[in-house]
Amino acid sequence: MNIKIRLIIMNFLQFAVWGAYLTSMGTYLTKIGQGSHIGIFYAMQGIVSLFMPAILGIIADRWVPAQRLLGLSHLLAALFMVGAGYYGMTAGDDVSFTVLFSFYSMSVAFYMPTLALSNSVAYTALDKAGLDTIKAFPPIRTCGTIGFICSMWLVDLLGFQANYMQFFTCAVWGVILAVYANTLPQCPVTRNTGGQRKSLVEALGLKAFLLFRQRKMAIFFIFSMLLGVSLQITNGFANPFITSFSAIPEYADTFGVQHANLLISLSQISETCCILLIPFFLGRFGIKKVMLIAMIAWVLRFGLFGLGNPGSGVWMFILSMIVYGVAFDFFNVSGSLFVDKETDISVRSSAQGLFIIMTNGLGATIGTLTAQWVVNQFVDFSSTEPQVEGWTNAWFIFAAYALIVAVMFSIVFKYKHEVKTV
Repeated sequence: MNIKIRLIIMNFLQFAVWGAYLTSMGTYLTKIGQGSHIGIFYAMQGIVSLFMPAILGIIADRWVPAQRLLGLSHLLAALFMVGAGYYGMTAGDDVSFTVLFSFYSMSVAFYMPTLALSNSVAYTALDKAGLDTIKAFPPIRTCGTIGFICSMWLVDLLGFQANYMQFFTCAVWGVILAVYANTLPQCPVTRNTGGQRKSLVEALGLKAFLLFRQRKMAIFFIFSMLLGVSLQITNGFANPFITSFSAIPEYADTFGVQHANLLISLSQISETCCILLIPFFLGRFGIKKVMLIAMIAWVLRFGLFGLGNPGSGVWMFILSMIVYGVAFDFFNVSGSLFVDKETDISVRSSAQGLFIIMTNGLGATIGTLTAQWVVNQFVDFSSTEPQVEGWTNAWFIFAAYALIVAVMFSIVFKYKHEVKTV
């Protein structure tokens, strides 16, 4: 089979695992009386991302081929997710936070490193095939987002988005990928060749923290963390917010309330399309303006949630989903390209790791925990009464935060861009 097709299948499965629960778990947690703990569930993804990818990366570099470690990690993640699903099934609505959270945490601890491992497997396979990774990989990675969307739709259409079955769905995808990963091309390991072994500091990517000595890079990474605060908020809270309208008879039977995952999937569809806009915007406007556009898009993302509803205001929800593509891609992809351009080749990989730590690690962790605190101030998850006003206040606070970050960034970050002419 063509190597591109094989890697497309890998990426499809890689993100189908995540899509099975990432946008719908908040609704399940709300249903079983754990709504006030949504934030810590999503924050755990950021917490384990601070150290697990580096640890498994060292193992893949030195001892276990990346494709085999990818399979083993997915198998372990799937087994723990089965544990979460089985416990949810047997406990019903009487779920203990400690037990469910423990199973879930162990699962994401092994899943999150696979995001980097799958990239390593893909790059190695493409290099072996003599293909240009810069040209060949983006379309392959796009199929990962398609896998995420398909998994969201599957969970929604099967009626799993408010129950434990989403965990079993995630586990099934994971087991399939665990088996499939072992059929992928062999990845090399480097066992102390030539006596040149990286120090633990270098292997963990800590050398990149020296970039904070440069004012421009320090400011960039700090704002990356501040903007990373926004990354997981809607993944955790959009679905329970939209489905909360079921308490209002006027909205109970609307498409958005009945199929929140399908509505939210417009965000991922937009994300797929907006990647294509980045080369033009970066070349025309430069990194500062592109990141400012992303920040304003986050303001709109949150603000439109606060203003919309699943009835006559559903167009605002749809517009919020569309601008998500700009908010996510213009920040993540453009930021990664900026790091690649502005850092020396000797620390480039470590710098990319630092960018992930600041955004998906520190930023997302702080963001989801803080967002949970804000939501808990306004939304009573134990009440059967409509909570729309409380949710609206929370979304407006998130929008105000994104606006403040945008204004600060426009003032503090100095970067001169030269417009490229063809």
